Amino acid sequence: MPMPAAFHEIAKRVNNWGRWGAEDEIGTLNLVTDAVVRSAAATVTTGRRIPLAVPLQHDGVQTGLIPGRINPLHTMIGVNVELFGAGTVATSDDVVTMGLQAGTHWDALAHVSHSGVLYNGRPADSVSPHGRAAFGGIGTVRHLVTRGVLLDVARAHGVPALPGDHAVTPEDLEAAEELGGVRVRAGDVALVRTGQMRRYLEGDRQGYAFPSPGLSIRTPEWFHARDVAAVANDTLTFEIVPPEIEDLWLPVHALDLVEMGMPQGQNWNLEELAAACAQEGRYAFLLSATPEPFTGGTGAPVAPVAVL
Repeated sequence: MPMPAAFHEIAKRVNNWGRWGAEDEIGTLNLVTDAVVRSAAATVTTGRRIPLAVPLQHDGVQTGLIPGRINPLHTMIGVNVELFGAGTVATSDDVVTMGLQAGTHWDALAHVSHSGVLYNGRPADSVSPHGRAAFGGIGTVRHLVTRGVLLDVARAHGVPALPGDHAVTPEDLEAAEELGGVRVRAGDVALVRTGQMRRYLEGDRQGYAFPSPGLSIRTPEWFHARDVAAVANDTLTFEIVPPEIEDLWLPVHALDLVEMGMPQGQNWNLEELAAACAQEGRYAFLLSATPEPFTGGTGAPVAPVAVL
């Protein structure tokens, strides 16, 4: 179905086209300034490091719900090969075929279009089979280190995981801020925990995929008002599925990536981080989350680390 009038009204309110110039390809990541990074570094008090990526493996998070986005196919192409003759140093090598958004990843701004356009009004056909993403590809993100803030919506609701029909609202995000004694500010990366990842970790791959809690169509305005640099969560599809508005699929993707120019992350494992933040009573930290620099990629794997 075409985007409804309500969608276009929100789009006008969150639109960032031209804010950082007509040639800009990184959108809200411009908000991660040197001052923001210095402030983020000051949050480190213990040096405790917490990985946030799921393992890249053949029985990973992909279930076929998204056609062609396959889990990693990992093949050995050489095992203890003595390249320079018998008795010399031996090497082992391997190759991987996978969807760039198969595991823990960032969506590039070129990942989504609507009404024939990408972020900053660029034509959607600038993404092509052979040229890949000519504008707004993931390779334009050269570094992403900033303050991360965990918004533990599940804990704020007093549950291990939100039910599959829960659309995370701005009110939920503010309740999570209150729980954590923190306020999301300009240049932050917001990590929204629904608890959905627990289903995958417990072996329920299908239950992890669908149905799933996720962000409401109302949240982009909240992130826009706070000047958030990027948002990631612990679900397969980022926004709630099935969608809030019947037959309107991925409107949050369109608002975040196309209108706002704000990168999204999915399949982040926030369970250990949630436990650590609750234990230490603080929900802000230094976050290192630079995507792999695939030229022209519409997304890329990332192995983020939170440093407390």
